[in-house]
Amino acid sequence: MGRRRLIVELGSGADLHGEDVTKAAQRAVKDAVSRSCLCGLSDIFGITDPNKMYIVAKIACPYPEKLKRDEVIKMIPFGEVKLDVVSGGLTVEGLNLPALGEGGNIVVAIAALTVYIDVA
Repeated sequence: MGRRRLIVELGSGADLHGEDVTKAAQRAVKDAVSRSCLCGLSDIFGITDPNKMYIVAKIACPYPEKLKRDEVIKMIPFGEVKLDVVSGGLTVEGLNLPALGEGGNIVVAIAALTVYIDVA
């Protein structure tokens, strides 16, 4: 049968101070992961090693060129990960508090995690 899509989970994250798109993306990935229970891996497909998953993580954020890819990938605890970063998300005026970070804008990132497995 080949590689089959098992789940798509969405998440969102924001950095309220500092305009850090990596932090926003990490929070978006964490949000998506925290709502995913992949019990079907073992219950239906008999997969006991979660590293046999293939995850495509798509992140939409402002300033995608500033995103630290490795830091976002670290947020996905299992599997082989491919990261796709596109322009999107949201920037909105916030409050400039230098003690909390550089910049006065809020940045929001959206994550879509698609999990695939190989099915014989």
